[in-house]
Amino acid sequence: MRKRRKILTVSTAVVAAATLPLLISPVVSAAAREDDDDSSRIARLYAPPPDRDSYRQVARLAWRGDFRDSAGLLAMVRTPQAVWYGDETPEQIERLVRRTTRSADVRGKLPVLALYNIPGRDCGSYSSGGADGLAAYEAWIDAVAEGIGDRKVLIVLEPDSLALLPSDCADESNADQTAVEEQPAEEQLAGEQQTAVEQQPAVEAPPTDLPPLPDPGASTAPPAASDAQGTGQDAAQSPDAQSPDAQSPDPRLPASESPAPKPAEAQEPSGLQPSASQSPAPEPSAEQPSTLPELPPLPTPDPMTPDPMTPDLEDVGDLDTPVVEDQETAARYSEINYAVDSLTALGNTSVYLDAGHAGWHSVRSIVPRLIKAGIDRATGFALNVSHYQTDPDSAWYGRLVSSCLAYADEGGDPEDCADQSWSRRHARRWLHAHVPDDPGRMKHFVTDTSRNGQGPWAPRAGAHADTQSWCNPPARGLGRRPTTRTGDALLDAALWVKTPGESDGRCLRGTDGPLDPVRGTVNPDAGEWFPEQALELVRYAEPSVKVFRRFPGR
Repeated sequence: MRKRRKILTVSTAVVAAATLPLLISPVVSAAAREDDDDSSRIARLYAPPPDRDSYRQVARLAWRGDFRDSAGLLAMVRTPQAVWYGDETPEQIERLVRRTTRSADVRGKLPVLALYNIPGRDCGSYSSGGADGLAAYEAWIDAVAEGIGDRKVLIVLEPDSLALLPSDCADESNADQTAVEEQPAEEQLAGEQQTAVEQQPAVEAPPTDLPPLPDPGASTAPPAASDAQGTGQDAAQSPDAQSPDAQSPDPRLPASESPAPKPAEAQEPSGLQPSASQSPAPEPSAEQPSTLPELPPLPTPDPMTPDPMTPDLEDVGDLDTPVVEDQETAARYSEINYAVDSLTALGNTSVYLDAGHAGWHSVRSIVPRLIKAGIDRATGFALNVSHYQTDPDSAWYGRLVSSCLAYADEGGDPEDCADQSWSRRHARRWLHAHVPDDPGRMKHFVTDTSRNGQGPWAPRAGAHADTQSWCNPPARGLGRRPTTRTGDALLDAALWVKTPGESDGRCLRGTDGPLDPVRGTVNPDAGEWFPEQALELVRYAEPSVKVFRRFPGR
């Protein structure tokens, strides 16, 4: 009798795992429904075949009878997202790109390609690699162009290639600078004093247990710009913007889905992207500069006694000192320019250059880099790729960058542009005075919303030698679903560029490893499937993942 029951149980689990994709196909189609529009202005985005390891996790969850998590994970991996290419030979990349673009074209969908093969990428850190020099990279780009042909494609060109130049790799402290640290010393002091009197962001500790998936009746419609998850950026995102007393205890993560520990390896280099802090709530996006009352001229800040918690500016060094462009950095600009010219010449290809994110470079820092890289010939720029900044922060930062590019195109100096460290009131006043009202005369942008549902991670102050807040942070969730219907004239699309569920790397956080001190496990290598994080993204998603469809009349 017991043997018969065991056979029946195993058989039921196998059948459930095999038929689960068919049973919840309405769920998967509902995940990207906002892209289904008869208007020719709305592009339907392409969903590539999921990672095989993701399907194995879906089957394991179904085998255990955890159908809600299994359905939610399947909906995630079958949502439209970018296809990443890098390290292939020219022959391989031409064949793979042709296969992807043809598949999307047959279905009437727009594929998103993330090209990631720039020489010296990631400063030799977790995602190191890339082509062997300028000539090899040009041959690789030529092969990509050959594979695309005349088909419509959206390209996110070389994430981190401009926000993390070779000249930034020479000194790791460069990568740890935030937007405030890249400003002149007097403006930094004034910004810190201004931030002190404005509302500080409230940091909430993540729940100690993974919550259950939401009510099946919960809406999955993306929030409006004013109601989106996260906060705006009224002040600069400086290291002092986060209260040193704020703590975010690490959640207890599902051990059953954790990858088995791997053998210890030599210590990896520390991550080079900067920590990003949360910021105050945004002002309503509906407010336009033309409706604001006329403001008096900005006062010149008076010398004030620095706050004891503020670093001594003499210790910071001469922040105005220009970075000397070395041979590798000059080559980086040549590589990006070549890619822009080759890919835009195809006619149906939209190319977006890397512009980092709102918590990294100031506007006046990233705009000159975009100009040198050929932004005038590209479609626009991409923000928040593989990062966690909120939608309001990215939208405001994108507007400022686009406005500064337009100002510079008319002969203005990027050093005079409104910056994210400015108050919204003064920034809007500058925009009203210097920026055209026609969005068609400005560069547009796209954002990565694949993992920003809970915003940036705020680790405990001083908990780790190197927080690496960008590297597999705990308790993050899926963000806005991919769409080209954004409601923002400058925002062409919200995309899932980073593949949700894939690891950022080992994340040693300044330790000898091999364990990630935050998670207590050995994280998979960069680009490998991370089951533990994949489940977190589904369970903490904002908007939540709807795993059961309500049919009309029921």
